[in-house]
Amino acid sequence: MAIDATDRASDHRAGEEMAGDDRAPHEKFHRDGSLWGRGHLVNGAMHGHWEFFRKDGTLMRSGAFDRDGQVGEWVTYDKAGDPSKVTQFGS
Repeated sequence: MAIDATDRASDHRAGEEMAGDDRAPHEKFHRDGSLWGRGHLVNGAMHGHWEFFRKDGTLMRSGAFDRDGQVGEWVTYDKAGDPSKVTQFGS
């Protein structure tokens, strides 16, 4: 996704991780400080469900990653929050 996001991604832990769990909650931010994306990292790679947001805070796209590769159904939302496009990626 070509979105203007900074490298100021901080590892944000919402709580204690379970023992042996290498999945880390993660958030990235636009340059203006608004949330760009939220999901999990596994060994530094995007993995599992992720959500991406516009600078105004509305949800833009959501779907799943398998170690940085998009998999399954991805939904793109219009500015009103309604699904506008569904894309299927191989698993």
